[in-house]
Amino acid sequence: MSQDSYAPSRETTEGRIYNLSGGDWDKVIAGEHLGEERLVLNMGPQHPSTHGVLRLVLELEGESVTDARVVVGYLHTGIEKNTEFRTWTQAVTFLTRADYLSPFFNETAYCMGVERLLGVEVPDRARLIRILMMEINRLSSHWVWLATGGMELGALTAMTNGFRARERCLDIFELITGLRMNHAYVRPGGVAQDLPVGYDEAIRQWIKEMREELVGIDKLLTGQTIWVNRLKDVGWIGVEGCIALGVTGPMLRAAGLPWDLRKTDPYLGYETFDFEVPTDDRGDCWSRYVVRVAEMWESLKIVEQVLDRLEPGPTMIDDPKIGWPAKLSLGPDGMGNSLPHVHHIMGTSMEALIHHFKLVTEGFRVPPGQVYSAVESPRGELGAHVVSDGGTRPFRIHFREPSFINLQATATLAIGGMVADVIASVASIDPVMGGCDR
Repeated sequence: MSQDSYAPSRETTEGRIYNLSGGDWDKVIAGEHLGEERLVLNMGPQHPSTHGVLRLVLELEGESVTDARVVVGYLHTGIEKNTEFRTWTQAVTFLTRADYLSPFFNETAYCMGVERLLGVEVPDRARLIRILMMEINRLSSHWVWLATGGMELGALTAMTNGFRARERCLDIFELITGLRMNHAYVRPGGVAQDLPVGYDEAIRQWIKEMREELVGIDKLLTGQTIWVNRLKDVGWIGVEGCIALGVTGPMLRAAGLPWDLRKTDPYLGYETFDFEVPTDDRGDCWSRYVVRVAEMWESLKIVEQVLDRLEPGPTMIDDPKIGWPAKLSLGPDGMGNSLPHVHHIMGTSMEALIHHFKLVTEGFRVPPGQVYSAVESPRGELGAHVVSDGGTRPFRIHFREPSFINLQATATLAIGGMVADVIASVASIDPVMGGCDR
């Protein structure tokens, strides 16, 4: 028997056999034996870089991504369906838990829809408080994006600094609402309670701290070579791609289109505030970093303007059949800013007591109809489709949730890049699966 009879062989997925001791060795070196071989990699839903329970099914050729499929639904909680079995006010308690990183946007989008069906306008103070809470919430959400994205890319100081800054945002939430998350603070007709004593000093100190944190992040990351190289020219998508997929928010603005509902379709009086819509034209992960950091600076400007405009007044509409009684915030003179019928609701009259009892137990009725109300959330256009059949409960509530829609761009961002770049691309989308799977 010749020596070649004992030469090793290799069988590919196509069934071809190469004799590695003969002339086929050159073909192996050239990579011909690979043929059309692909590796399917399952990433998630427990992978630490997939932002909760997002599952990615990646098809790889070596370390290059040739296909990417997104699998959602692992966190489905039936929030929208549950609201059909609660009163219009109780629905807020469910909806605030959808995108749990931007609860005030969930609450406001829904309440704006209910108020349009009711044909009522919230008091100016309540409107300004809503803007105040949403802009603080925009910073807290962006800080989580920066912290988690930094952690996934190995920038652990970005993580610690980001979560430290977010804690200060949650401190303000706790001061005003009593809760750090899932507040149910925005109610149809206004807000649950007035601002507490000392809110102005606390928020202005918070603004000072946030500016210091942003300056620190700029020094830490913006010129850092590894950070820049991990983000630039990674996860590209242009304006045309964003529009075709329905992508909104920082992803769309990072591609160059200054589309922000606070400017393009103003609500709650945003058109009276002085702020810019940050944009960039690279369309990559770096641009999304630049845009989100710039947005935090702009939100601080809006918060300052709200504080300068706030004046004493009611925080709930003056209608005992609709307006949920708001708690009083007593000032130094012992006087509150809430509504007269709230002060002595138990002793004013039997009729007032009956209205209050029915409001709490049955809820108010909303005229039949349907509306779509939208706000600019930290992730893009958050819309609430609110449908009423004339009863005391929502007939149907559906959120146009930006996390769910923006995730459609995952394949566009990932295909053609490396596996490691998928981490950066998904982080730049900033999905929250509580909102996606609601």
